[in-house]
Amino acid sequence: MLDLEARAHSEHAHELRLWLRLLTCSQLIEKRVRTGLREHFDTTLPRFDLMAQLERHPEGLKMKELSHRLMVTGGNVTGITDQLVNEGLVERLNVDGDRRVFRVRLTERGRVSFADMARQHEQWIVEAFEGLSPRDLDNLHRLLGKVKQHQIQLNQNVDPDA
Repeated sequence: MLDLEARAHSEHAHELRLWLRLLTCSQLIEKRVRTGLREHFDTTLPRFDLMAQLERHPEGLKMKELSHRLMVTGGNVTGITDQLVNEGLVERLNVDGDRRVFRVRLTERGRVSFADMARQHEQWIVEAFEGLSPRDLDNLHRLLGKVKQHQIQLNQNVDPDA
């Protein structure tokens, strides 16, 4: 099976080959995480991501806020939330003054469950980078930070509201 990086050839720009390598690394790590979540916790990455957002906001988030933070449609968030409510991992709370809107937050059971998943998730990510020395990790983090800052500037030039 060919990965994205295999699509590039030596005549392609070095930047393109680097981009494809970054994508390939990201996809390989994500595959490990998805498989691990499914095998160890019988859950999915989207469910984990939703719970992670709620863990960061103990007071809960409105569905629209969750949708925005997860960069998915409201329908996707509703489906995942319904599953998690049925399992007792999250709860819906009414919002004063608006009967159409509610807040979603982790239940105690959800907090315990997420904490277990988060510990294992962190371990999978640490393992993904075990082939690098502390110095390599620092350099990679610094260099990717430069790429990120440059891209933010480019995006602002294209769309000042971004």
